[in-house]
Amino acid sequence: MRTHELVLQWIEKQISDGELTLGGRLPGERAMAEQLQVSRTSVREAVRILEAMGVVRAGVGSGKDAGTVVIAEPGTALGSTLRLHVATRHLPVADIVETRVLLESWAAKRAKAGTPALEEGAELLDEMDAGPDVGTFLALDSRFHVALAQAAGNAVVSAMMASLRGAIENYAGELTRNLPNWEATSMRLRAEHRAILAAVNTGDGAGAAELVASHITGFYAEAGVAPDHAEH
Repeated sequence: MRTHELVLQWIEKQISDGELTLGGRLPGERAMAEQLQVSRTSVREAVRILEAMGVVRAGVGSGKDAGTVVIAEPGTALGSTLRLHVATRHLPVADIVETRVLLESWAAKRAKAGTPALEEGAELLDEMDAGPDVGTFLALDSRFHVALAQAAGNAVVSAMMASLRGAIENYAGELTRNLPNWEATSMRLRAEHRAILAAVNTGDGAGAAELVASHITGFYAEAGVAPDHAEH
């Protein structure tokens, strides 16, 4: 085992044992190296990996922001990985569409009316109605879908949707070139968003789930993603 992996194992155990908690600071680089009997270079490499994974935030200098702090941003690392795999075509767009349908239908069915996430979703829809450019519209669109997932109250589903957000924006942006009429499509998408939100707010979870599935697969079918592969 490489020495930086020993450091990662130790930190993982500290977190799982409750010795390190959110907001807590890791020991200093020198102290960790001496305690684990590894080089400071190995400690530094392990911390860089954890920072890329969204597990810690490394601060420099002195004061309250100094040191390496335990955080919880799983969507950051997952999102970067997914964007890269989508860019290399390792993950087919149709497969991500299918995954979105599974996750978002489940979340829409269980979303709770009156949650802050749904209030944010309503505000995002108002911003979409203001007629932003395509890029801004798609960014708002992906944020709306993340908010809808968050309203279900499942931390894992929320993290997975947050991680998909960047990939969704990237490939949706590419696919808009295949659309015959963006204005007509954006008008339809806004109406569908409103219908989904209304179904959730009136307690019609089953209806919201069906609307979400149709909304997602409809856009990609129109943009040329094989609908038979994207159906749920």
